[in-house]
Amino acid sequence: MLKVCSFLPAVTQTIYDMGLQEHLVGITFECPEQALKEKPTVVQCVLEGLDLSSRQINSFFSASKRDGESLYYVNEDLLEELKPDVIFTQDVCEVCQIDTECTMAAVAKLPKQPEIISITPQSLEDVFKSAEVIATAMGVPEKGHKYTRLLRNRISETEHRFQKSGSKRQKVFFMEWMDPIFNSGHWIPDQVRIAGGKDKLSNPCGDSTGMHWEELVKYDPDILVIAPCGFSIERTLSEISLLTSKTGWETMSAVRNNKVYIADFELFTQSSLSTLADGIALLNYLFHSEHSVLPSKLKNSYIRWSADHKATRPFKDANLN
Repeated sequence: MLKVCSFLPAVTQTIYDMGLQEHLVGITFECPEQALKEKPTVVQCVLEGLDLSSRQINSFFSASKRDGESLYYVNEDLLEELKPDVIFTQDVCEVCQIDTECTMAAVAKLPKQPEIISITPQSLEDVFKSAEVIATAMGVPEKGHKYTRLLRNRISETEHRFQKSGSKRQKVFFMEWMDPIFNSGHWIPDQVRIAGGKDKLSNPCGDSTGMHWEELVKYDPDILVIAPCGFSIERTLSEISLLTSKTGWETMSAVRNNKVYIADFELFTQSSLSTLADGIALLNYLFHSEHSVLPSKLKNSYIRWSADHKATRPFKDANLN
């Protein structure tokens, strides 16, 4: 039986989505909870267990990138014991996950050299292609075709519903990090667009980039979505004062109109195609609730930040199916 290691959460979730987890023999420390319960962890991070602020985390990763060092490491003894045939890695972001270069160094001394496949999508369309690459590498291309076909249809339904509604695109800012502030990049602008929003500060098909608070205040979005990479809603809430204490927060249209939302990062970053589709469904509801239905499984995937800076759970009158 083909044995696979996944060194990034998105691939792990994709493998589970397609029902191929029996082939998965090793994962990374940030993989989905179900996988962490069932599979050995091969990749770790030196920052695990440390209680660091957003700025401290950013500083550590920035220094690591500057010095050409990695904060991730591989349990090489365990990897040799597992004897994988294929290892999936990535080169989208050396900050968020272990990259191909670090992976290659870890496997160089293995008696059995696995095939290294880098999954490096830049856009939502690339994520579709990546899912099929994963299935093909695992010897079941038909599963990839079925998986992507179902999700294309689901995403198309959301896009068509928005277009048919005749609603105006909402002026949005999607925040991928809070301190310092980062805009959204790669496939997230695609998610925003399909959901019926426009984010002129985003960086489609490229890395998220740091920006000044004054730029955001001047842009004055009607809707603000905050979903820092790797942060749960609770983790984001613990540092929300980093934003609410800034000059201009109170006067921002999104704040005045009670349209500031905090969402789970898993629907946007480090995500499989299925979870990105969930993210589009959530954004569509947040942007155009009058024309959309929020799937019940997503009801706890966001909160609305009220004008008095108190977190509230989804609207009592939320349209859930």
